[in-house]
Amino acid sequence: MFFRIHSPTVGLLFLCVISLTSPSIVLAAEVKANEVIQLWPDTPPGPVRDVGEEADINKPEDRLIAGRPIIKLANVAAPEAHVYLPPADQRSGAAVVVCPGGGFHILAWDLEGTEVAEWLNSIGVTAIVLKYRVPTNSVDPKWLQPVQDAQRTLSIVRSRSADWGLTSDHIGILGFSAGGHTAGRTALTTERLYEAIDDADQNSCLPDAAILIYPAYFANKDETQLVEDLKVTQDSPKMFLVHAFDDPVTVQSSLLLTSALKKAGVPAELHVYDTGGHGYGLRPVADKPVTMWPARGTDWLRRNGWTK
Repeated sequence: MFFRIHSPTVGLLFLCVISLTSPSIVLAAEVKANEVIQLWPDTPPGPVRDVGEEADINKPEDRLIAGRPIIKLANVAAPEAHVYLPPADQRSGAAVVVCPGGGFHILAWDLEGTEVAEWLNSIGVTAIVLKYRVPTNSVDPKWLQPVQDAQRTLSIVRSRSADWGLTSDHIGILGFSAGGHTAGRTALTTERLYEAIDDADQNSCLPDAAILIYPAYFANKDETQLVEDLKVTQDSPKMFLVHAFDDPVTVQSSLLLTSALKKAGVPAELHVYDTGGHGYGLRPVADKPVTMWPARGTDWLRRNGWTK
């Protein structure tokens, strides 16, 4: 059986071979992030908070996803962008900033981060996995610091587009759950939420497209409309959304957002599956068709000219 383990402290993906008859793990190969970028040259914007030491807080008794544990990265005070480049001859010119979920409490670092980078690289897309600040679930608004980190990342990516062989109008953002909220907020927020600090911030902080997988917190308390401060206009970027009907994080977030995009005349593709729950990432499960969404996402990216 093959799978990959990521070490968030050194930016590595390990290709592992596990014997089904032995508990030993053999490290067969490793793939490094091509670059790890500190987002802020000094203190990040907003109040300074002592969140504790950054750590993986996954416990042995925690729920497995597709039979495997996940990295639950907690206490991120120094946000980073981890850059994964496809081989030079396979790059499409597109890049996607990836926002893992975790309820603004932790980051599901491998499940909704580095494993996503592997998929994007396989179709020629440069991936930038965003280690945004958490926890912020006790801050009001809880999405502000993550969105600031995402905006800063998009500006940095655009400033490095020549270095990485990127096309200026093919810079997107992707997120899961709370990371989906971060990605969606970033896509729909037209003003920069921090003061520009250097030349990188002379580049746009808006994505050209958004991929939102079981996004959270877009519906109001009654689940009848989008939260009041979320604005969709004709200039909003095109979107691809996935949700399960039985997701405890209400499917109304995706339904209402897609409806608003339709009313504004913005192209959008929504996939709603009858079952599947929440938090599956890209890990396939035989009896849950929702976990096959990356194939549909690849089709969408290909139709829009984002793949090699």
